[in-house]
Amino acid sequence: MTSTKAKQYDATYFEKWYRRSAIGVGHRDFVERKVRLAVAAAEYVLAERVRSVLDVGCGEGQWRAILKRMRPKLEYTGVDSSEYAVSRFGKKRNIRRGGLADLAFIGLEGPYDLVVCSDVLHYVRSTEVRTGLAAMAPLVGGIAFIEAFTSADEIEGDHEEMQNRTPAVYQKFFDEVGLVPVGLHLYVTRERAADLVVLERGAPRG
Repeated sequence: MTSTKAKQYDATYFEKWYRRSAIGVGHRDFVERKVRLAVAAAEYVLAERVRSVLDVGCGEGQWRAILKRMRPKLEYTGVDSSEYAVSRFGKKRNIRRGGLADLAFIGLEGPYDLVVCSDVLHYVRSTEVRTGLAAMAPLVGGIAFIEAFTSADEIEGDHEEMQNRTPAVYQKFFDEVGLVPVGLHLYVTRERAADLVVLERGAPRG
């Protein structure tokens, strides 16, 4: 019988993909563009400055420094399953241990103005995606930036344990928990979507 070693999100992994990779996933300017997009969208929807952020699957907390530079007074909470990331940065960057399936059980006190789940869903099995999104949706007070890559996308980077799902599958996952896409990986709750005009919601023409 052949045994397979579980994927390790350790110091070597973050060094390879977030500091030395030529792909760009960890490059500061690329990450900063995503952070600025998410903050601007949240503040547009809320009509006030972002005061709280939940970052699910945050790794070493890469978003935190950029968020704090933009909004020094905001409260940042990170969640990650990596023992390395939490042991090294947990206390300093307010990162607690947990995966998607743990969100309902680790004492998160939402809602949060901005909920982030960047570069996570496509590495997680469907049962955990469903469980995680169901726990995440009630925590979305303003907007969520939830990154998901599908079988229709050409992806560069880490393909280990990549889950090959169609766009329709992801759309079903989001619909099940009442998260409405508004474009560029951004989602709002159905209640929040009711306050937006039709084309703000990215609704089809007709």
